[in-house]
Amino acid sequence: MKTPLKLMKPLVFTLLLLSTLSHSFAYTDRNLLQKQATLEMLKSMLIYDGSWVPYPDYTDRAGWESLLGDAQYQLIENGEKLLDFKWNVIKATDYLAYERTGDRMIMQNPFEQNRRALNALLIAELAEGKGRFLDQIINGVFQACETTSWTISAHVPRQSNRRSLPDWREPVIDLTSAGYGMSLSWIYYFLRPQLDQVDPTIAIRMKSEIERRVLEPFLQDLPSSWWTASRWKPGDIINNWNPWCNHNVLQCFLLVEDNRDRLADAVYQGMQSVDRFINYVSEDGACEEGPSYWGHAAGKLYDYLQVLYYATNGQVNLFDNQQIKNLGEYISRSYIGDGWVVNFADASAKGGGDASLIYLYGKAVGSDEMMQFASSLLKGKKPSISMGNDTYRSLESILCYQPLQAVPATHIHPSSTWYPETQFCYFTNKAGLFFAAKGGHNNESHNHNDIGTFILYANNRPLFIEAGVGTYTKKTFSADRYSIWTMQTNYHNLPLINGFAQKNGRQYKAADIKCDTRKQTFSLNIANAYPADAKIETYKRQYQLRGKTLTINDQYVLKEVLGNNQLIFMTYGKPNVEKEGVIELNVDGVAAQLYYPSCFTVEIEPIQLDDKRLSDVWGETIYRVILTDAHPQKTGKYVFKIVVE
Repeated sequence: MKTPLKLMKPLVFTLLLLSTLSHSFAYTDRNLLQKQATLEMLKSMLIYDGSWVPYPDYTDRAGWESLLGDAQYQLIENGEKLLDFKWNVIKATDYLAYERTGDRMIMQNPFEQNRRALNALLIAELAEGKGRFLDQIINGVFQACETTSWTISAHVPRQSNRRSLPDWREPVIDLTSAGYGMSLSWIYYFLRPQLDQVDPTIAIRMKSEIERRVLEPFLQDLPSSWWTASRWKPGDIINNWNPWCNHNVLQCFLLVEDNRDRLADAVYQGMQSVDRFINYVSEDGACEEGPSYWGHAAGKLYDYLQVLYYATNGQVNLFDNQQIKNLGEYISRSYIGDGWVVNFADASAKGGGDASLIYLYGKAVGSDEMMQFASSLLKGKKPSISMGNDTYRSLESILCYQPLQAVPATHIHPSSTWYPETQFCYFTNKAGLFFAAKGGHNNESHNHNDIGTFILYANNRPLFIEAGVGTYTKKTFSADRYSIWTMQTNYHNLPLINGFAQKNGRQYKAADIKCDTRKQTFSLNIANAYPADAKIETYKRQYQLRGKTLTINDQYVLKEVLGNNQLIFMTYGKPNVEKEGVIELNVDGVAAQLYYPSCFTVEIEPIQLDDKRLSDVWGETIYRVILTDAHPQKTGKYVFKIVVE
């Protein structure tokens, strides 16, 4: 059963919608790319001579000057700052730190500095075209080729010995190794004649390393390349690694591979892999990993599809597909304002996205909403050209640098957005409130144990929040993940029922989902998100947004009473509990009151944020409100009202 396309037009459907779709959270064999071309068809579609590349040749100085406009000088200046850059040596002990202490950044930070420097130098040389940056590019290429692995320490353990020190005999394709290969492939494409004038062995070595580390392992489809999903089985997650790695690998083949049959085989193998990602993600378009992962999930899917479009002269084209458009427009729907976004799971509450990526995606799928949202993110300033470690993204942001400046800047929230498969619900109103809540299950990619949680903003100010996640360590993606406080039900806007928190696993999920976009109500039964030992018959929660008030109605039936019921509320501002029955908040002049039943006692717990990834968003402290009903009955009802002044 397909989700009706009109579901993404929020004001069209005003009747009660039940998310009882039989295919929710299910893999659906759409195979959109394979329906566009067979392997034999692809062989005739592919452009083999590099003329598909949409950027000027290195020697086309007029072309680069026209494309860059006034951005040319800034890009050259960026490169000048790196003429004396000291290329970092990644030590063996930097890799070993991951398995010894769980620290991945001691290896990753200097590694990424090298990648960013090499990219900035390439872009500067393309902008200037005088050979001034060539020696430093050669130094960066030579340093990369001499480095044992392009895989970061956190991902090296996917090699068969499960150690974090890379084994040169077993290349692992991950986000960074494929990305490094992609950047080197663009250097090979643009600058090979200039490199050959210095010494032909430079390009020969570069191509050899790309072959050894990326091309050959991809064709072999090694078990460490789990992200291809070729061994996928029901219950497995297919996450952003799939389009991200496939996008980088595709460019490596298109820019470096000389054998036409081998190139076609590799491209088709990638199409089969990306089809599995499209089959896995929901047709409604929501990114279960949240907005800060959108650029690496839907965004990288767009990048992959765009390169494939380029390389086949538009003959392989999914940009008229509604699912692809839905995946794009999720990013504009999830933007609250003033840099704040809806952030379930590991996503950060701060962001907005890459304006150039959003614009180009919107242009490809015909979404004025996305293009105008991208322009609004600029806040009247000129677009910036991406200067991270992603060479393709830098080149594409150059491509839209001038066109994006001409787009009207508008971002208008629909009053309601409902994602029936992913079970995300957004409501906004004229009183300036933005509400979001989720159903789903507790085995989503980057998930927290958070079925039924919500966030509430007023006038773009966070009141009731989702903390996000701290700096990634070995523990973050281990069996101990849910011992981290940010992952736990205890630190979300949720109940602890009968003394129990939710459990992780796909079987722990929401039921009886109802969304009425006209009345702006969202309800679900969260009982199945808790373990059987909690003895919960039902726990139904309903949210209703009306004017300046959010009402939360909880009704429960317990099989037996085992412990306390606790209701948790996470707040950005410091709660004031001087008045009985009401908790007051004030965030940047936005005042709100949380009214709670008399059966609860109140405890306020300040949470000191000593992790930079969290403190950069929230500052030094957030707060946890703990409301405890020490004498719950087998059957009960709680009503909470949040009123914004």
